[in-house]
Amino acid sequence: MSNIIFHPDIFDEVKNSYDWYQNQASGLGDDFLLELEEAYQIIMELPNTWPKFQKDFRRFLLNKFPFSVIYKLNGGTIFIVAIMHNSRKPGYWKERT
Repeated sequence: MSNIIFHPDIFDEVKNSYDWYQNQASGLGDDFLLELEEAYQIIMELPNTWPKFQKDFRRFLLNKFPFSVIYKLNGGTIFIVAIMHNSRKPGYWKERT
């Protein structure tokens, strides 16, 4: 299993999305966090499974929410650069690399 490190801006991205979903329906934000946690586990177990997205980055699409986990492999480390909404500001995360 690989190690995961997160870009510091991810915490704000996740919190903002969590808050928005919780305001839509009680528990929906929790469902969002649960799906993200599952995504992290799957990526850690099989980091090379998902297709390359741009340059050396890979993209894991969430099933229930319109988000992708954008990450890069570096040896035994997975660097998650963004939890990207699939319909907003594509490519905003590129400056994080």
